[in-house]
Order: sequence, then structure tokens, then C-alpha cells
Amino acid sequence: MRLTSWNINGIRAAMDKGLRSFVEAEPPDVLCLQETKADSSQIDLIWAASLGYEAHVASGVRKGYSGTAILTRTAPERVTFGLGMEEHDQEGRVVTATFPDFHLVNVYTPNSQRGLLRLDYRVKWDLDFLDFLQRLRAEKPVIFCGDLNCAHQEIDLANPKQNRRNAGFTNEERSGLTRILDAGFLDSFRQFEPGPNHYTWWTQRVDARARNIGWRIDYFMVDTRFWDRVVSASIRSEVLGSDHCPVELVLR
Repeated sequence: MRLTSWNINGIRAAMDKGLRSFVEAEPPDVLCLQETKADSSQIDLIWAASLGYEAHVASGVRKGYSGTAILTRTAPERVTFGLGMEEHDQEGRVVTATFPDFHLVNVYTPNSQRGLLRLDYRVKWDLDFLDFLQRLRAEKPVIFCGDLNCAHQEIDLANPKQNRRNAGFTNEERSGLTRILDAGFLDSFRQFEPGPNHYTWWTQRVDARARNIGWRIDYFMVDTRFWDRVVSASIRSEVLGSDHCPVELVLR
């Protein structure tokens, strides 16, 4: 079973930039998208249905902002949206698909924003998101994936010293991610690749992608109880279509 996660920075724009051709060329069993910036009425998913996908789309109250979706060719037992908390569920940031053996959570974690204007909210989100994961774990193992808007360790971004206290690399955000991992999850990519220079997002300025000056902020996190089902985890940095690239997880 191949799972793919991708922040596509606007699904309507990404469709002709590589999203559709990527999916048609090597369709994953489950595709988790973040930052779709559209609701289901604005997305042409006929092509996805023709490939056998059913789509589950979460959109926010604010038009053209945030949003997530799960496209799956394996029918889930159920699909739910949000964390079940009104203060967090206005931006379409979470879709959960429940399969027989595990829950799959697709998340687009809030950005702390320039000047850390939203850092306090982000800290509360991380705590509430962990509580949500723990409630799911009480039922069955959990895999969660998506754009977590945090480079966890210095190795996860090209210029850690210059980016201290910038959004995505504050002590608060990194500690929040550590807390989640300590609760029973593994960073799947790092179980296979401990080395540097592996990134999933590049600013669109200063030719950063060609120079590989990036951040690793997109993840598949796997419940420790489910790790024996993992075959591989990878970053598909060669795939274009967004300022992020896809990340993948293969299960046996």
C-alpha cells in the first residue's frame, strides 16, 4: 500500500503544473493533499474518479485559504473532518480516514507566520492535536502525515543558525513536535535516512530549489505499534508542481 502526501499550494494551479500527470503516471493507493485552497465545488475531480479515487475534501470558512483532501482508491471504513474543536476547525486543516488496521490523519498544521504573530495559537494547536491523536490511538494505531510547518532538527533545514526564531524553527514549535514523537510516533523518513540535505519545501526566491536550500517540513509519522508494517519512506524531490514536493510511505 503506497501512501503519498503533498502540499500542492493550490490544487487548481497545481493541476496543470504536475499534480495530475504525477498521479496518472504512478497513482498511489492514498493521496493526502494540503493547502488545496478550494472547496469540493471548485475542484475538478472527474479525472481522479476515472482512476478509481474517491475524494474527501475539507475546506475552510475563508475562501481560497488552507484546506486538505484525501483521495483514496482503498475505501475507508469512515472519514471524519477536523479535531472536533470549533476554534481549530474553521480552516479545513484535518481529514482522518479510518482503515481496518489504522487511522490515517492528513494535517496541514498552522504556520506561526512572519513575526510569530500566530505562535501562541500554534502552540495550543500542537497540544490539542496531540490530544486528538491520543484519542485515536486508544482505538487503533495511527499514521499522520502532511505539512507540519516545522523543521524538527538542525539537519532538517539548510540554514539553521540564520533561521532561529523564524516561523517553523522556533523552540516552541520544535518542542511541540518532539512531544508528539515522544507520545509514540516515529519520523518515518529518518528511520531510513539519517543524513543531511533532504528537504521538502524551498522558497520560490533566490533559486533555492535548484541550489537545494530548503526545509524538511513534510512528514509521515508512524505509530510505533505499526512500524513493522513499514517497507520504506521517501522524499520525491524530483517531482515538480508546487514549492513543496511529495513524501511517500509504503506499507506491507
